[in-house]
Amino acid sequence: MAQAIGIDIGGTGIKGGLVDVTTGELLSDRIKRPTPEGGEPDDIVEVVHSILAELDDRAADAPIGVCFPAIVRGGRTMSAANVSKKWVGLAAEQLFERALARDITFVNDADAAGYAESEFGAAKDVDGLVLMTTLGTGIGSAIIYRNLLVPNAELGHLDIGDKVDYETHASNAVRERKELSWKRWAALLQTYYEKLEFLFSPDLFIVGGGVSKHSEEFLPLLDLATPIVPAALRNNAGILGAAALAAHGSGDRPSVGAEHLVRATNETAPPAS
Repeated sequence: MAQAIGIDIGGTGIKGGLVDVTTGELLSDRIKRPTPEGGEPDDIVEVVHSILAELDDRAADAPIGVCFPAIVRGGRTMSAANVSKKWVGLAAEQLFERALARDITFVNDADAAGYAESEFGAAKDVDGLVLMTTLGTGIGSAIIYRNLLVPNAELGHLDIGDKVDYETHASNAVRERKELSWKRWAALLQTYYEKLEFLFSPDLFIVGGGVSKHSEEFLPLLDLATPIVPAALRNNAGILGAAALAAHGSGDRPSVGAEHLVRATNETAPPAS
């Protein structure tokens, strides 16, 4: 059985677990910690270290994948959404590898979630263009075409004028902060998904993030020409995707779909299989 560890870092919480990367199933309990206030690099690394320490001995030699809410290029975080600005331009992959004394695969969080859905979930074998959005502290996005993923799409940051983007207008954090009803929030999402529909003409929308477990409350309120479904893997998608990408990076689970994503985002990448 091929297994790997997935760590999903978000603006609000940090989650991790041991994954069977053949089936896309968790082999351990999902461990969750709050993201430290301010989202400083050293503080987040310390939380990740504590999560790894809690996993049992089966995880001792498993490859590790870490996904993070930022543009990731060559192992560096080139943006910082809902975390400290100290991440901008930081050699984050090196930071984690030195702190954990382990090789890791480091990718954008929505890319990891999108990859998981393409391998194990709602995007698997979809013959066309899939746009996945993760609605949480911010809005992450993944563009998937015939099971190949375009790295570092930032569709949550589409500008809607007056220095406002859709992430600051319609994320789940906005819904919670403003105490919006599902109907009022759906009206904000309607505008967002209509814009994505116009720009990309997708064949399928997938909605992930923690709020996807309440998808029946808001997805039926949207009026779109494109089918829109909740993520099959719900809020575990980032963990599962990060683990599966780590297994590719270690050579345990070669995948054409992972090859260009790992190459584009990591400091070093495995040779083509």
